[in-house]
Amino acid sequence: MKHIADQVSADKASGKERTYKIILVHKKTFLCDTILEEEGVYGHVSTDQYNMHFLPLDTDILSLELPGLFRSFFLDADQAYVPVLAESLIDLLVLFGGIPNVYVHGNYSKKVYEMLETLKQIHGNPSSVKSNFGHLFLIDRDIDYVTPLCSQLTYAGLLDEILGINSGYCDFGPEVIGKDQNIRLLLTSQDEVFEEIRDRHFSGVFNFLSTKAKELSSDFEKRKDLATVGEMKDFVANKLKSLKSQHKSLALHIGASEHIINIKSKSDFEEQLKAEHSLLEGGHIKENVAYIEEAINRQYPLMHSLRLLCLMSQVLDGLPKQDYKNLKTEFLQSYGYDHLLTFFNLKKLGILTEQEQTKLLLKGVDNFKLGGKVAAEKVATTVASALPRSSSYQVLCRKLNLIPQGEEINLKNPSDISYVFSGAFTPLTVRLVEKVLSKEGFDGLDDVIKHLPGSSFCNVKAKSAKGKSSSMQESPSARVVLVFYIGGCTFSEIAALRLLGRQKGYRFIIATTAVITGSRLLESVMET
Repeated sequence: MKHIADQVSADKASGKERTYKIILVHKKTFLCDTILEEEGVYGHVSTDQYNMHFLPLDTDILSLELPGLFRSFFLDADQAYVPVLAESLIDLLVLFGGIPNVYVHGNYSKKVYEMLETLKQIHGNPSSVKSNFGHLFLIDRDIDYVTPLCSQLTYAGLLDEILGINSGYCDFGPEVIGKDQNIRLLLTSQDEVFEEIRDRHFSGVFNFLSTKAKELSSDFEKRKDLATVGEMKDFVANKLKSLKSQHKSLALHIGASEHIINIKSKSDFEEQLKAEHSLLEGGHIKENVAYIEEAINRQYPLMHSLRLLCLMSQVLDGLPKQDYKNLKTEFLQSYGYDHLLTFFNLKKLGILTEQEQTKLLLKGVDNFKLGGKVAAEKVATTVASALPRSSSYQVLCRKLNLIPQGEEINLKNPSDISYVFSGAFTPLTVRLVEKVLSKEGFDGLDDVIKHLPGSSFCNVKAKSAKGKSSSMQESPSARVVLVFYIGGCTFSEIAALRLLGRQKGYRFIIATTAVITGSRLLESVMET
């Protein structure tokens, strides 16, 4: 606002007569008016606000496009966006009716829900429209950092990691097209090729694209067999445009796939995946520490090393104190001491921390030197308490079966949602949604909830009619679920929810404050 005020003042000083209109996206705050008044230009400008709420990125994805919200909420504890999120939900309720069953987990999700209820009381029932949703989930990003920190392996996820997808658009440059030009493509289900490959594991994408290319070539060849003018007219009117569009899209996606393979082959991607999967399984800690040290010392891309550090911290409930100290020192020496603030922020968020150490073991050993049976028993108890305990991550993996045991995951035709990470890990938030829907609440999930940050509650007004005959099935809207991620979600979670919906007969609508990757999540809290 200070820059705008300076511009207005400069125009006034030079005698220019202009009309000024300032439109503030989302919210016009009192502070903005105060600054304009202090600068002496308040009477020369008019201000207004534009409530930009959910943008439809696809038929089942809604985004507020607020990548800075994660930092604002979880690092700075700034609640300014809470009304924006609540008002966005009110807009949906006006259009699609109320939602009878609401499940909330996370401190900010709770605040948004409370604001939503307050707005309902102020404005009354927002809509008399029959409900089009059966369930609403409000989920904080901080209950699961592991998922965004893992390397994405679906086509859409890798495309977002490598090229970047912004507001549904992806820019394909010369490295993809093979020419000195850029093409911006809207990636939605209207792109038939993208719709087929977006959620596929990348290992099966090339085979599909090859088959698709042969099919399109065959369809183009059919024009040679057209015998009558009517057949030619029908081909041109109904098929030719679609075939050309698919051919153009196919060429771009083949180019993008080749570019992804080139990038991954030049990097240490296979070793990185091996390290990630080893960490997720909870084994070979020393080997993984050595690999991360090597990555830091060889100055692999900063995000490569930082994501692995954060992932290790998440699965171990913090790095061992000496490892944390050594790795932090090596990281700062390799990538620059300006990242000291980054470590501070990550520690504050609980993403990269060190384990709490106990002095009980040393104390017990000293007592043991005094001799005696009682002393020996004390040492036994002390040693047992000092041994490593299962981390929250490991407990959650057992309780929610996040890591498939002893089963081969079919990546080509997946039946398990862990396929998005090659069967190494199931996105926690997706499994939580599955469990809560099956139980119609958090009942029986106490052992899970206590290991997640934040509080949880549900407001269930319409339970399903279990045990009724097929003629008395619940309404179609009861199978429509709105899942709202506060802090962002990944394409891996979107793909997992789509598969879960197909398996369980639900239609998931994913709402989010932004579609994120692990790198963008970490970059949002860096100070450099």
